[in-house]
This record gives sequence, structure tokens and C-alpha cells, in this order.
Amino acid sequence: MTILKVASDSKPASVAGALLAALEKEDEVALQAIGAGAVNQAIKAIASARNFITSDEVDLITIPAFVDVEIDGENRTAMRLIVETREKEQSIEEDVELEKVEEDTKEPDNLEII
Repeated sequence: MTILKVASDSKPASVAGALLAALEKEDEVALQAIGAGAVNQAIKAIASARNFITSDEVDLITIPAFVDVEIDGENRTAMRLIVETREKEQSIEEDVELEKVEEDTKEPDNLEII
């Protein structure tokens, strides 16, 4: 599995491009970040990568995990975001629209029959 290291000054669009390029070669790729700023950039990169995908049939899923890493002889805890592709079952937009239709057609609880 390829591990892409993300820093707080990483550009999300660049990380997203590297992520998608790696996913073309492998089933899963990890983004690894240490610190809140780096994790923020990694999450934004995953969101951007979803927008870059041209297929309507593929989406990205992310599995977060903590990992211990050694940097300059010091143990640190990193966030590892494992990213995989999956077939889309139904988009979020379709889910939201379906819920709205269900709410609009739902009978009120206080309906009085005359």
C-alpha cells in the first residue's frame, strides 16, 4: 500500500491528484498526517479527489486509523486515512432528495377524518 505523507502546508488539490494517480495502480492508498493542520489538509484532499472522479459509478471511501511512527528517534501518533474505491450505490444527493419526497408525502399524525 502506498502511503502519501501530508503536511499542514500541503495543497489539497495536489494531494488529491497524487491520491487518484496512486489509486489507478493500487486498490487502496493511505494518507498519513501528524497534527490537526495536516489532518485537515488530508481530509480536504479526499473531498477534492471525490470531485475529480469523472465516473458516475465509482466513489471513494475512507477508513481512519491511528498509527505510531518514529520521527527523528521520537515516537509520534499519526492519523492514517486509508482510501479505497467502491461502486456507487446511490449518491448523497439522491438520498437527500428521496428523504425530502418521503417527508412531503407523509401523512400528518394529527389528521382528523370527518
